[in-house]
This record gives sequence, C-alpha cells and structure tokens, in this order.
Amino acid sequence: MRLTSKFQRFTALSLIVGVIAGVFLVALISACLWADRGSVVVFAGAASAPVLEEAAQMFKARYGVKVELRLGGSGNVLSAMKISKTGDVFIPGSPDYLLQADKLGVVDIGTGHVTVFAYLVPAIIVQKGNPKNITTLEDLARPGIRVGIGDPESVCVGLYAKELLERNHLWESVSRNIVVYAQSCDATAALIAARAVDAIIGWHVFAAWTPNEAELVWIAPSRIPKISYIAGAVSTFARNRSSAENFLDFLSSEDAQAIWMKYGYFATEQHARAHAPNAEIESLENLA
Repeated sequence: MRLTSKFQRFTALSLIVGVIAGVFLVALISACLWADRGSVVVFAGAASAPVLEEAAQMFKARYGVKVELRLGGSGNVLSAMKISKTGDVFIPGSPDYLLQADKLGVVDIGTGHVTVFAYLVPAIIVQKGNPKNITTLEDLARPGIRVGIGDPESVCVGLYAKELLERNHLWESVSRNIVVYAQSCDATAALIAARAVDAIIGWHVFAAWTPNEAELVWIAPSRIPKISYIAGAVSTFARNRSSAENFLDFLSSEDAQAIWMKYGYFATEQHARAHAPNAEIESLENLA
C-alpha cells in the first residue's frame, strides 16, 4: 500500500511538473515566435503623426507586427534615441534631421535602408474664414497679429519658418508678433484649433488635420526657399532590422500612399513643386 501510495504521489508530482514545463515551453516558443516577427519602435517627428498612427494599425492588422510610436519634435526624439540608444526606425519631419542623425551615428545614410514617403511645402495657416484677412507674409508683421511657429531649435517646421522669414527679410518684424514657439509639429498645428494664435507658419498639411478650424493660405511660390520631405531610415540600434525595413517599405506602398494623400501630403516632388517651383530640396545623395 505504501509503495502504491508513493507511486501515486510520484505520478501526480510528475504530471504537475510536466504541465508546468509544458506551459513554460509554450510561453517560450510564443515569445520566440513574437521575437521573430518583432515589434518596431519608431521615433518620429510629429509632422507625420496622423499618417503613422493609421499606418501602424494597418501594418499590425496585416502582418501581426506591433508598431510603437514615439512622436515629438524631430530634434527632441533624435536626442532621445541618441541618449537611450534605442529605436528601430527614425522618421524626422525634414531631411536636415536625417543628416544630424547620420552625424550622431543614430542612422547610417550611406549603407542604411532609407526611404522617402511624402513632400511638404511651407504655408500660412489661419483661423477658418481668415477673420484677420491674412494673405501675405507681410501681414504677419501687422500690429496685433498673434503668430505661432515651431521652436527652430528642435522642430523642423520651426527651422523652416525662421529661414523663410529671414530669406524674405521679415524675421525681425514678424518675430515681434510670435507669441508661441511650439515643441512639435502637431503642437504647432494645434495652436490654430485652440485659437491661441491668429496664424502659424507651418506645413501645408496642417490645414487638412483640422479642416473645421483651419484654413490654408499659400505663400507666393517665388518666396519659398525650401521644400521638405519626410523620409525614414533604419537606426543603428535596430533589434529587428527585417521588421524595421518592412515597415519603411510599407509606408511607401500604394496602400500607405493613399493614407499620406488622405491627410494632404504630396506624394511626389513634382506635386510639391507646383507651389514652389524654384525652391531648394535636399537630395538623399547629398545627405550621404
């Protein structure tokens, strides 16, 4: 009887251990499979926020790979990547920050996977109906006009706004009316919806982000010194390079291009140049 009892206890114990081992093995295999598919951590300038948020959901639904977005001013998210040495993909709001990332060793433009997705043109964004009748850059210097731009030190659209005003000899007069230096592209665009300012100098797409509150005022084509574009690169810290490259390729796919156009981005340089035919545009070859 004692032998049988011991045998029963041993059998039960073995069964329990086997179950635990089985559960552990299944969990380990699942973890390995997930690691193979990988999640993608994307550090990005907020100039592409609405597109990336929608594209990330579509990418996960289609390929089962989660995309974690870290959005903010291009300079701020670049600094975060450099300090933490994390992130699989960097997508700034302008090529200037890709060049900085390359110099900092965060990406390698010469040998890395770099892709251009969409183009951006500087414009004036005003309140719906344009109640202050702002039609030119000079109007931003009128007494009482409240202007907002991105912080030129860390936000790409702020850097472009300052350069645009300087090239048109208006920085000194307009800067007196700047009441907000926003910390990201989406924060810059939100100034209009929040009625915190009368006008911002931002990307043309900002008006499409909040169409019920904002209105687009194009700047005279001859006065726009530079056009920007959104491009992404796999970082030197990427843990799952294959998934990172797949996400970049997806962002330039036909399905993703439909999302870019949905939010008002220009799909080609030709479309952007219709509003600034003589503007400078940095090529990826020059960045390398």
